[in-house]
Amino acid sequence: MFIQLDLRWMEHPFPLGSFRIASQEQIDTVLGLGLQTVRYVPARSDSEFQNTAAPVPPDPAAAGSSSTVAAEPVPAAELLKQQLLAQHAALEACDRHFLAATRTCLRLGAAADQDPLQARAQGEALVSNCVDDLLFNGDSVIRLLSEGVGERNALHPVNVMVLSLLLGKAHGAAPEELRAIGLAALLHDIGKVRMPPHQWVRTKDMALGDLLGYQRHVAYSIDLGRRMQLPRAVLDGIAQHHEMADGSGFPTGLRGDAIGPIGRIVALVNYYDRLCNPAHGAQALTPHEALSVIFAKGKAQFDSQVLGVFIRMMGVYPPGSVVQLVNDRYAIVVSVNSSRPLRPRVVVHDPAVPKEQALILDLETVPELGIRRSLKPTQLPRESLDYLSPRKRICYFFERAVDPASAKVLP
Repeated sequence: MFIQLDLRWMEHPFPLGSFRIASQEQIDTVLGLGLQTVRYVPARSDSEFQNTAAPVPPDPAAAGSSSTVAAEPVPAAELLKQQLLAQHAALEACDRHFLAATRTCLRLGAAADQDPLQARAQGEALVSNCVDDLLFNGDSVIRLLSEGVGERNALHPVNVMVLSLLLGKAHGAAPEELRAIGLAALLHDIGKVRMPPHQWVRTKDMALGDLLGYQRHVAYSIDLGRRMQLPRAVLDGIAQHHEMADGSGFPTGLRGDAIGPIGRIVALVNYYDRLCNPAHGAQALTPHEALSVIFAKGKAQFDSQVLGVFIRMMGVYPPGSVVQLVNDRYAIVVSVNSSRPLRPRVVVHDPAVPKEQALILDLETVPELGIRRSLKPTQLPRESLDYLSPRKRICYFFERAVDPASAKVLP
C-alpha cells in the first residue's frame, strides 16, 4: 500500500511523509505513531490494493488466544533520533577509516626511499585490512565521504585503492588478487616522492620540461617498487597505470591484452579520479559527468569488460552526483549499493527538515520516486546548494550494505 501520513516531519521517523509500505518493520512503526486512521492512495498502490476502500485489518480476537505479548512501539521522535545517530555514526566510521588510510599512505611514502621493506610492510598491512573488511561486508555500499576528510597529499592514492578494490571484487578477483590490486593502486604514484610537487599532476598548460618530469613518475615508482621487492604482478600494475587499450598511453604505448589485469583496473580508476578531482577545481566533472565522458569518448582507451563492470558498480549516478528527482526535488547521491546500482541512496533538500537532521532516503524503498536528471552544482538554487553541500573533492570508502526494507545489516 502507498500511504500518506498526515503528520509534520518531526512527528514521524520516515524520510518522506508518503511512501509505499515495504516491510513489517514499517507497519510496526506506523502503528506506533498512535494514529486513528492512515490515508492511503489506491492509484499508487499495488494492484491488490487498488480499490475504493482500505482493507480492514483482522480482529486479533478472531484469530484465537495467544500468549505472545506485542512489544511496546518505539515513539516516533525516539526512533528518528536513533536513525539519525546511526546515520551519523556510519559516516563517521567511513571518514575515520579513510583518514587512517591516508595517514598510513603518507608514512610509507616518506619511508619508501630510506626503508623500502618497512614501507612495503605498511602498505601490505593497510591493503590486507581493507580486503578483509571488504570480503566480510558481503554486498558493499560505495559511500561518499565528508568534505575535507583525509590528508591532502594522500587523497588520490587512497581513493584509487578503494575504488580499485571494489572494482576487483565486482570483477570476481580472488582474495590474493585483490591484495595485489590494492597494493598496486596504493603505490602507483609512489615515485612522486622524488619529484617537485608542481610536477605531480598533469595539466593542460604544462611546460614540456614539466610534462617530461611528470611522466618520469612511472619509472620512479617502478624503481621504488623493486626496492620494496614487490611481486611481479604488482610491479606490472604500477608500470601500466597510464597505459591505454588503444595504445595512446605511456610510458610504452601498450595495447589491448599486452596490458595486465591489474593495470587495466588501476588505469581506469586513476583516470576517473582525475576527472572528478583535477589539479584545478574549476575543471572538475561531477561523478555522473565523468562516467559519461569515459563511456562516450574514452571507450577505446579501456578494456571493455572492466569498463562495463565499473559502470555497473558505480551506477548511472555515482556517489557525489547532484540530481533532480521526478518530483522536482533536488538531492545528492551519498551511496550506491554495487548490487543495486540503479537505486542509490540520496539526501533530499526539504526546507521543512533542518539540514543536520535530514535522513538518507533509499530509493530502493520508493520505486515511484526516481531520478530525472543529473545537474552541476552551479545549476542548483542557492538554498539547495547550501543544504546539499556538494563536495569540492570526491572521496569514497565502503561500508556494509543494509536491507532497504528492514534497514538491518545483511547476514
